[in-house]
Amino acid sequence: MAEDKLPTRAEDFGEWYNKIVLKAELADYAPVRGCMVVRPYGWALWENIIAVLDKEFKATGHVNAAFPTLIPMSFFEKEKEHVAGFAPELAVVTHGGGEKLEEPLVVRPTSETIIGHMYAKWIKSWRDLPLLIVQWGSVLRWEMRTKLFLRTTEFYWHEGHTAHAAKDEALEEMYRILDIYEDFSIKEAALPVIKGTKSDTERFAGAQITTSIEAMMQDKRALQSGTSHYFGQNLSKAFEIQYLDTNNTLQFCETTSWAISSRMIGAIIMVHSDDQGLVLPPRLAPIQAVIVPIFKSEDEKGRVKEVAGRVFTELKAAGIRVKMDDREEVTPGFKFNDWEMRGVPVRIEIGPRDVEKGSVALARRDKPGKEGKTFVQQAGLASSISQLLIEIQASLLARATAFRDANIHDPKSYEELKQVVADGWAFSWWCGSKECEARVKEDTKATTRNIPLNQPAGTGKCIVCGENAGKKVYFAKTY
Repeated sequence: MAEDKLPTRAEDFGEWYNKIVLKAELADYAPVRGCMVVRPYGWALWENIIAVLDKEFKATGHVNAAFPTLIPMSFFEKEKEHVAGFAPELAVVTHGGGEKLEEPLVVRPTSETIIGHMYAKWIKSWRDLPLLIVQWGSVLRWEMRTKLFLRTTEFYWHEGHTAHAAKDEALEEMYRILDIYEDFSIKEAALPVIKGTKSDTERFAGAQITTSIEAMMQDKRALQSGTSHYFGQNLSKAFEIQYLDTNNTLQFCETTSWAISSRMIGAIIMVHSDDQGLVLPPRLAPIQAVIVPIFKSEDEKGRVKEVAGRVFTELKAAGIRVKMDDREEVTPGFKFNDWEMRGVPVRIEIGPRDVEKGSVALARRDKPGKEGKTFVQQAGLASSISQLLIEIQASLLARATAFRDANIHDPKSYEELKQVVADGWAFSWWCGSKECEARVKEDTKATTRNIPLNQPAGTGKCIVCGENAGKKVYFAKTY
């Protein structure tokens, strides 16, 4: 295989993914091991993700702020479970300005501790609650095995941190955000995620409850695509986040935290893309339609470019994110392949015959080849393309949902479960014991992904030990 050629998913799924990230110019490897440089096209995709979520957060009363990248080491020692969970991943600064620091500083892996410290200063009364703050930025975790977008030493995200007067308010916040994440994933990213609660083993360090959205990739592995946590009073007691209630009694706050990271881009790639390259859902694609003028002579060039320019102006005025590919140093065929690799949902081809007929050729990225090719009139083109983008978005979601559902199984025995999770997900009754969970992981490398909120009626027998079980859980191998 030529070094630069994109392998098929069947040949090497991992290398197929890596090559798409590089060849579509989403990101590149940084000089520091495990870090990445997000290129403009990849950052434009991330900006579109940010725009949707930021709007949702603000609509539910959240505000943005920024906290320091460097956090005193002593902060991490205040909440023992939290620091134990992150200790292996911490990057620590011991020297600054040419001198050894009095106290080591941690490059933030997450911000519960620094934000908890500040909340303790800011919150005095029940009137200060709820406090709903979101931070956008990057964090650093010293990962041993890295993969662009999916798991990098430094990655980008938002992290929400909220403080409440009552437990039920904090729990409502946790589930509200989980619903926002599910809605975003399905409607914007066309990812049919499953929301649920993590097991105690898989729970976020320091949290009392962790909820998540889980997505199935095309290699049938699971990807945790977003999390929302309820901390109860764990962090409040560690950092003395207290308020005077209406009876003038000092109380500890109830807190939450939650995040979606740039790993969402990895999910989009692995769920939707094909052997020709990247496939992007139209609602998030940086470029929704690309115009490719086709001509051979100067006479044809003038006529084609005039129509192409008019089409470009019309689509842009209609709010479609459109690109004119007017490069003359490469062939139309090269352009077709280039934009297929970059996952642009719709390609608009305009040649001399199209000019004469008052038409254009449209090529759908989600249906390569003749199946996705249609000819439409130039009149009302903006409306035609807007409708086509809606159809492509729905098609991607339907295809991903069908794939997911076809690869989730309900095994009838533990031996069958072991076979299922070798190449799919198992949805099985589980007694809730850590011992059964650990046995599955040891025997199969599969873990519990989440206990879905939407549970079947009744009870069953644990797929591992045979004891009575009240809930079903997803078992799958994961990234």
